[in-house]
Amino acid sequence: MAVVIAAPASGSGKTLLSLALLAWARGQGHSIQPFKVGPDYLDSQLLSTIAQRPCRNLDLNLCGAPWVQRAFHGYGGMADLALVEGVMGLFDGIGSSEAGSTAATARLLGLPVVLVVDAGGQAASLGALVRGFRDHDPAVQLAGVVLNRVSTSRHRELLSEVLDRLGVPLLGCLPRTDALTLPSRHLGLAPAHELHNPGTHRDRWASLAEAHLHLGKLLPLLKAPAPGPDPLAIEHMEQPRQPGSYPVAVASDAAFHFRYPETGELMEKRGMPLIPWSPLADEPIPSEACGLMLPGGFPEQHAGQLSAAQNSLDSLRTFAALRPVYAECGGMLLLGRSLTDLNGTLHPMAGILPFQASQGQLQVGYRTLHAHRDGLVTRRDEVIQGHEFHRWQLQSKVPDSLESVHSLWEIMGWRLKTRREGWGQRTLHASWIHLHWASCTTICSRWRDALATGPKVTTGVS
Repeated sequence: MAVVIAAPASGSGKTLLSLALLAWARGQGHSIQPFKVGPDYLDSQLLSTIAQRPCRNLDLNLCGAPWVQRAFHGYGGMADLALVEGVMGLFDGIGSSEAGSTAATARLLGLPVVLVVDAGGQAASLGALVRGFRDHDPAVQLAGVVLNRVSTSRHRELLSEVLDRLGVPLLGCLPRTDALTLPSRHLGLAPAHELHNPGTHRDRWASLAEAHLHLGKLLPLLKAPAPGPDPLAIEHMEQPRQPGSYPVAVASDAAFHFRYPETGELMEKRGMPLIPWSPLADEPIPSEACGLMLPGGFPEQHAGQLSAAQNSLDSLRTFAALRPVYAECGGMLLLGRSLTDLNGTLHPMAGILPFQASQGQLQVGYRTLHAHRDGLVTRRDEVIQGHEFHRWQLQSKVPDSLESVHSLWEIMGWRLKTRREGWGQRTLHASWIHLHWASCTTICSRWRDALATGPKVTTGVS
């Protein structure tokens, strides 16, 4: 069955409760599959670290209902238990709608919801809030409530009486303590690799669950769904796998780590083994690589170190002139002429694309993409879905008229002025937009075709 961890709003404690349950389950010897509603990478990294298995994103807007159902049953059925962390408030979707919301995902999968409520400063008012969420949509089953930031035993007793009058089960009360605060960065939670001593945190969160949650009531809700087929089974591919192996270098370090696990798994299944490459370590791209992926991350946080990594940058310039390169969001910034760091200091980058990148306004949301030309993984007039999330902006010295002609696609979104964006060529894809390869397998097929075209080459850098 599994359970959805939801809340009235962001910042209520969804991630803390999810981590506590995952840590407790692992401490009891259970395998547990974490899921995350929406496109988030950072929460998913933390959930993966504590569950000790890859968290899977369930994103109706980005991937569609068939993929969400296939992923939930396929991955969830491989574990003893399963847990789905929601996104934002329970009913929050695109704009003012419920499209792609946690509630929509719970309805689709038929899952009960545990509501995490920040109860600080509340007593009887809790009743109005919980009643509203319980009754707003009868198709969403409220299994119970976990209260967060409950300071004293008296406060707990007051809140418990309120929920008793509503007939809503109280499944636990988490205390108010700075020791449970999760560190954050300019795009959300800090990445999992910045979580020092994860074992210590896992023990602390497991103890939190033991002391403050009604685990006897929560454990039945965590039971995993019935096993389903492999979500990445070959029958979902556009065409049968062709013989041959085409290794792909993937930027993988503290600057570049925003990548859905299914992307790598899908490539592995299609004969494209991944080779980690660290630009921060000033390494050349591995000579056996037939292609290069530059995923998103926080290059702005490491701009000075990246700029000084001349072996990496020289290797990238040579490689990009010969072999396919796929770059998303932060990965694209490595290809530009310069990048400002968090303090506004300018640092030279690879200079492959004609832009300078500096801090700007937050750009976030789902995007509908209308391709204007044939590219590395897209074809003219195709329409696909993606997601944008960044605070940096590009300034290009290319005339607007010329940039418009050579742009990859036109992007549209809720209350977004339609604009052209990205670079697309037969051997280069560079864009702000994140794509979910496993939900659109033509991307992977075209990527493999590009790798198979032409002779294998080395970077020429040793």
